[in-house]
Amino acid sequence: MRPEEVALAVDWAAAEGWNPGLADAGCFAAADAGGFLLGEHQGQPAATLSVVNHDARFAFLGFYIVPPDLRGRGFGLRTWQAGIERAGSRSIGLDGVVAQQGNYRKSGFDFAYNNVRYGGVPAGLRAGEATVPLRDVPFEWIAQSDAAVFPANRPAFVRGWIDAKGHEGRALIRGGRLVAWGVIRPCRRGRKVGPLVADDRAAAHAVLAALVGAESSEIFLDVPQPNRDAVGLAQSLALTPAFETARMYRGPVRPVALEKVFGVTTFELG
Repeated sequence: MRPEEVALAVDWAAAEGWNPGLADAGCFAAADAGGFLLGEHQGQPAATLSVVNHDARFAFLGFYIVPPDLRGRGFGLRTWQAGIERAGSRSIGLDGVVAQQGNYRKSGFDFAYNNVRYGGVPAGLRAGEATVPLRDVPFEWIAQSDAAVFPANRPAFVRGWIDAKGHEGRALIRGGRLVAWGVIRPCRRGRKVGPLVADDRAAAHAVLAALVGAESSEIFLDVPQPNRDAVGLAQSLALTPAFETARMYRGPVRPVALEKVFGVTTFELG
């Protein structure tokens, strides 16, 4: 896909109920110029897939979509095969719908854990420790923090994510250290918080409260199920599960500090 065509994949994701952010297409296209694939049938779009090569060792797969009226005809599989080939020898991660786990296993992916999307109007969200705008924090601190919770270094994507139109970020500094940070963005429905990275639940709560602000509106938070503090935080705010994805990997990945992930950046790029 050309960069301007990535919006098609985002529109299809919205039709599937995935509720993308309003600036997602631009952020995603900038992450890897050749990472978005379009399968065509008789000159018309028939399948989408993204395989974003984050670095020389790790890629992330998303946007695997075939319109309902074209399913079962092999268009998705051929696009999938082209995407897997593009990743080369890299390990690959994905956040797939739980019902497709069996198909992903056939392609060599192993289950790691579930992510749960929590949504609703938060209740009991109180202001905590004082936070600062994320743009005021040295970027190298943010990049190092992201690299600790994701299987690849992706500074260009993180910088673009922070600077994207409509995205707002906050951070918590303790003793001259970055201990929590996050970004909130407007979506087709409500707002999503992601990433939300914190050393502890109290720090995550403080940044989340600063991101949401006084606005009483619907938010969504994608939480790794093994992080019990993150699940507890979402539940304590009266947010309820909307759906789950299965985080799966093909090939080895470096260890990540999952206990610090209180909100996944995006299911499409990881």
